[in-house]
Amino acid sequence: MRILSGTAAAARVQKIAARGSRYAEVEPAVRRIITDVRRQGDRALRKYAERWDGLGAQESLSVSEVEIQAAWKTAAPELKSSLRHAAANIRHFCEWQKPAEWTRTRKGITVGQVVRPLDSVGCYVPGGRYPLVSTLLMTVIPAQVAGVQNIRVVSPHPRTEVLAAAGMLGVTEVYRVGGAQAIAALAYGTQRIPRVDKIVGPGNLYVTAAKKLVSFDCAIDFLAGPTEVVIVSDSGTPEFIAADSVAQAEHDPEALAVFITTRDDLARRVARAAEKISRGNTVARQSLRRNGTILVSASRRQSFEWANEMAAEHLTVDAADVALVRNAGSVFVGDYSPQAGGDYATGPNHVLPTGGAARFRGGLSVLDFMKLISVQKLSRNGLRGIASVVESLASAEGLRAHAESIRLRVGHA
Repeated sequence: MRILSGTAAAARVQKIAARGSRYAEVEPAVRRIITDVRRQGDRALRKYAERWDGLGAQESLSVSEVEIQAAWKTAAPELKSSLRHAAANIRHFCEWQKPAEWTRTRKGITVGQVVRPLDSVGCYVPGGRYPLVSTLLMTVIPAQVAGVQNIRVVSPHPRTEVLAAAGMLGVTEVYRVGGAQAIAALAYGTQRIPRVDKIVGPGNLYVTAAKKLVSFDCAIDFLAGPTEVVIVSDSGTPEFIAADSVAQAEHDPEALAVFITTRDDLARRVARAAEKISRGNTVARQSLRRNGTILVSASRRQSFEWANEMAAEHLTVDAADVALVRNAGSVFVGDYSPQAGGDYATGPNHVLPTGGAARFRGGLSVLDFMKLISVQKLSRNGLRGIASVVESLASAEGLRAHAESIRLRVGHA
């Protein structure tokens, strides 16, 4: 990890804060795939799955419930125990997150909100280098807690471990499709895969570009790019800081890893530790050499100006500094809060905004699977109390029928 200070550090922060996406590079190809799936349905899905995801000629696009349950039954005891433990923590956190229904009455006007789940969601679980069982937990469990009845999982050639997690959670719809074609199927439906109300979960550049293109027809969570980690500390343990940087860097050669400190000596020790810990980890070393940076700031205040400007996916801070955080996907506090803990088992979601999107939203939550619907009821006296206000504003806008709908009722009251 290279060490920068002064104007070079400030310039690096500005470059990161202005980071753009590469979606435009793949959008023409993705648009063709989406159009193909909309026209040809399952035939197109099978073509792409056999070409890119290793689907066998005799394999079905859908995974049978028998196969899903068999994967859970035959899973190793240690995996079963770990899945149960992680799932319990995630479920507890989601329960605590759930919004409440409420009503309030004042001067004859009763207002409130009711909470309703979405009818259907599609959960994208990436294939790629690793069987991401944790992503299945993080996308399915909040939907279940919200009360979503139809949960559809798509994953390119899902591994046995992923199917085991699905079996434990009682998921019955898993499809062997991935990439932009899976997003198109979820958004528009095919003969085999019914369309959904919302698509959630991370994916590669093609998946993310597809989510962007279908987002006017089907709700999505957000556009998630390569993993990001920013750590701000003047007192942390160098090996712990380096280990977290390496851990997130191993996700992707394009991952971003930044450490910010006011201490030159700590900067040098973290750089040495990262070099040592990343030995033998090809992806992490490639990522750290390309995007790994240590920034030496002039003050604690400047450290957090930089961190908030970058609005990173993962942010680790010292306990005394939590109040200084404005922008982050998820915050980890102190030496013994490794980001890997949040990736798997603490409870908060690991599907997090990247590319600066943490400026305007946090990570995936149970709220992403629910609708807050406002409710209002007026008594006769309540209507009288606001009648002149509504009539005046409606008249100012030139909407005479709006005003008349009030006058008619007041006249009858």
